[in-house]
Amino acid sequence: MPATKEDYERLSAWAALLNPDQNIDRRGHKRIVPLEVINVSAPRTGTLSLNEAFSILGYANPYHMSSVFANCKDADIWQEALAAKYRPSPNSEPFGTKEFDQVLGHCGAAGDAPCALLWRELMEAYPDSKLILVDRDEDKWLASMQQLAEGAINRITSTIKITDPFRTGRILNLGINWMGYWTGSMNDLSARTVVANARETYRKHNADIRATMPKERLLEYKMGDGWEPLCKFLGKDIPGVPFPHRNDVKTMEASIGSMYEEALKASLWNIAVVVGGGAIVVGSLWQLYVALNG
Repeated sequence: MPATKEDYERLSAWAALLNPDQNIDRRGHKRIVPLEVINVSAPRTGTLSLNEAFSILGYANPYHMSSVFANCKDADIWQEALAAKYRPSPNSEPFGTKEFDQVLGHCGAAGDAPCALLWRELMEAYPDSKLILVDRDEDKWLASMQQLAEGAINRITSTIKITDPFRTGRILNLGINWMGYWTGSMNDLSARTVVANARETYRKHNADIRATMPKERLLEYKMGDGWEPLCKFLGKDIPGVPFPHRNDVKTMEASIGSMYEEALKASLWNIAVVVGGGAIVVGSLWQLYVALNG
């Protein structure tokens, strides 16, 4: 059953995980709308609220990590983008405008992971875009990041990656990998290590952006300041609705719970197919699992 209005009220953009996967292969897609604004803020800094704000302001299809749940094939492109940045091979090239246009060509705004990790590449690929940085209280941010890491990297999700490799497992691999790459934890990829490295990663992320971005191109926005500074910076009229405010902790808890429920349904179906299909299906699933997990 597709997500309801009540689901969107409860989960915001994460309600996409309740809908059928769009199953769009975006490779080769071109840009159809300009990418005008990029939220380069670290994940867990109110990115969901800003994503809703971008939509209210009229930007087409604002991109957020939740967008990958709407179309899980996007995860494969983002994995390539992250690998090109953090673990390039001798023949690999960094992502540029052409590569980003494949997955973001339909979007007028973007933010959250994995976009925020690729802020330098995106600012160079889209030199006319405006950039927003939100700096949150470090202790509160770290607690939220810990919630995310522990919800994504655990025994349950290790099992889901095997039993539901087609959608949830695919997206979990992306989510876990961006945390590992960003925090320098790929050689010991655990929630404990991600959290241990997160504070210094957060500080460096914000410092690098401030040292790099031209002041006229960057807005340092504080959640709670409402529409005025954001609309002034973006050249937009102030909407006649309240600025969206999402409780990150409650929304994330509800989203993780819903993700587990949907993954369980898919896992039961996949297991039933394996049992009914015999060794050929088992072999195919195993090959897919090995391919997804490198």
